[in-house]
Amino acid sequence: MASNHTDLMGALPDDWRDGRFVGRIDRGEGPCPILVENGQVYDMSRVAPTVSALLASGTVEASQGEALGELADLNLSPEAGAAHRLLSPIDLQCVKAAGVTFAVSALERVIEERARGDHAKAAGLRGTLEAALGGNIRSVVPGSPEAAQLKDALIAEGLWSQYLEVAIGPDAEIFTKSPVLSTVGWGMPVGVRSDSTWNNPEPEVVLVADAHGKAVGATLGNDVNLRDFEGRSALLLGKAKDNNASCSLGPLVRLFDDGFTMDDVRSSEVKLTITGTDGYVLEGASSMDQISRDPEDLLGQALSEHHYPDGLVLFLGTLFAPTQDRDEPGRGFTHKVGDTVVITNPRLGTLVNPVMTSADAPAWTFGLGDLMRNLAKRGLL
Repeated sequence: MASNHTDLMGALPDDWRDGRFVGRIDRGEGPCPILVENGQVYDMSRVAPTVSALLASGTVEASQGEALGELADLNLSPEAGAAHRLLSPIDLQCVKAAGVTFAVSALERVIEERARGDHAKAAGLRGTLEAALGGNIRSVVPGSPEAAQLKDALIAEGLWSQYLEVAIGPDAEIFTKSPVLSTVGWGMPVGVRSDSTWNNPEPEVVLVADAHGKAVGATLGNDVNLRDFEGRSALLLGKAKDNNASCSLGPLVRLFDDGFTMDDVRSSEVKLTITGTDGYVLEGASSMDQISRDPEDLLGQALSEHHYPDGLVLFLGTLFAPTQDRDEPGRGFTHKVGDTVVITNPRLGTLVNPVMTSADAPAWTFGLGDLMRNLAKRGLL
């Protein structure tokens, strides 16, 4: 994979010519779903006006769309006004996320809770909790009799937490991450609230499901998180997770086929690099083979008894928990404006986003009403 993260071709998977991908571009009139097959790009707007509808239609032949040419020749860019502007690869799907799906992330959530969002208290709590739970929680199967025994033991020691409940209990944490149409794509800024002093990216694999709840592909995502807000109270989860430009996806959705399956998701490793304008560099990784719950189980819990007629995407959680100090000992990591977040996987590509405050990031102004009016004006409805 090329190292030039400002060039989409350097952000594509190593085997991009062998896979099938869907995404969205704006050719100047409005968003268009695209299909990428054998390295060629097809505008599928006349087949299905949205990515959601395209995925719901089953197997789609590229020949049904308008051929735009070789992907390498289109010069796709996230910049406004580009001839082929690359957008977030999803549109009408609900954006859901699973939390606390790895043992390390469970420990960090307990630390946030007990520190009440105060990063200064986190270091001491981390050592205490890891000594008490580390070995046990990594090996226990959520919802099993062994998990129930561990819960009883932790309650007796005064160490139980709502985060441990969703980490090893029968029910996963599933929440709504972001409103429909609000996600940003490759190369676009991600935002953190300007009043947050403790926050981090969360590099994740994201499942994409159709209108029947069937997983049809996967992409990369950044579930930007405000640790200080959620740490003060779990009831602030909405403010910690759902902010302007706080959810990025991309660069494209890779469809499942004989060469890329759910087993590739299960065995995938997501790597993260954060580079600051101050010279700070942080590297991390999240290995899906260490997840506590199977992706199919998480998707089933997200569906529950509900129906998503436009499909959904599901962030699967992350092993990455940034504890490396940035400015002073014990303070840990937090973003600064100007950071660049690079999330990469050989089969899904590279998602790159600069960091801004949510107040300064481009405002989300194109909502459902705007999309319907745009599609109607173009004769696509």
